Amino acid sequence: MLAADEHTQVDVTWWIYQRVVAAYRDPDRVRGRARMRAVITSLSVGVPAALTELTTLGRTLKRRAADVLAYFQRPGTSNGPTEAINGRLEHLRGTALGFRNLGHYMLRSLLDTGGFRPLLHSLLR
Repeated sequence: MLAADEHTQVDVTWWIYQRVVAAYRDPDRVRGRARMRAVITSLSVGVPAALTELTTLGRTLKRRAADVLAYFQRPGTSNGPTEAINGRLEHLRGTALGFRNLGHYMLRSLLDTGGFRPLLHSLLR
């Protein structure tokens, strides 16, 4: 069924996807980096014009190759802490809508993030 000509684009895209997954799952970081570099190189040149999505992916991966390959040099890195802070800030912005007074906005922010701490705000007792 997948051998038909109309499924060639899906086959090639799936094959590239599997190569990317294999690179990230490789227990040897050096070999995984080499595999990912091979994927980036193969997508940078010689992609048929009909595979526009893979051409775009190849351009993006080539442009961001240093960032993509950095994963293999720094194991365990994550943007999780940054995303957590951004999520809290977005929640805060959503709960303090409508405040035109900066002081009220700041008080609402303090209440929303854990309230006032006596040692930090001893004059507010």
